[in-house]
Amino acid sequence: MQKYPKAIGPYSVYRVVNGFLFASGQIPINPESGNIESSDIKEQTKQSLKNIEAILKENNLSFADVVKTTVFLTDINDFASVNEVYAEFFKEPYPARSAIAVKDLPKNALVEIEIIAFKG
Repeated sequence: MQKYPKAIGPYSVYRVVNGFLFASGQIPINPESGNIESSDIKEQTKQSLKNIEAILKENNLSFADVVKTTVFLTDINDFASVNEVYAEFFKEPYPARSAIAVKDLPKNALVEIEIIAFKG
């Protein structure tokens, strides 16, 4: 069984080009149920990062190979809570990152995270 959610539209979950893995934004869908199972920002962040971890592992990569992330939040006041969970997955040297507040996300998610990793 695939350990990350399938694309919910006409796009790829990830693409590998010239040694770089570009992963589409991961929302906190549990791949087993196909649902977002929590309304807690920390739990949603953790599930989004678990989905990213599964994509990385499928490509023999880890969070240490991630060079850039973009975090989309429906409430910028959740920034500190997201950082708390984010720090459990990423270690120094941290990837470059942008965090952006948005009006809405697919399936009413509170967070979406996309990454670029280098396969070197």
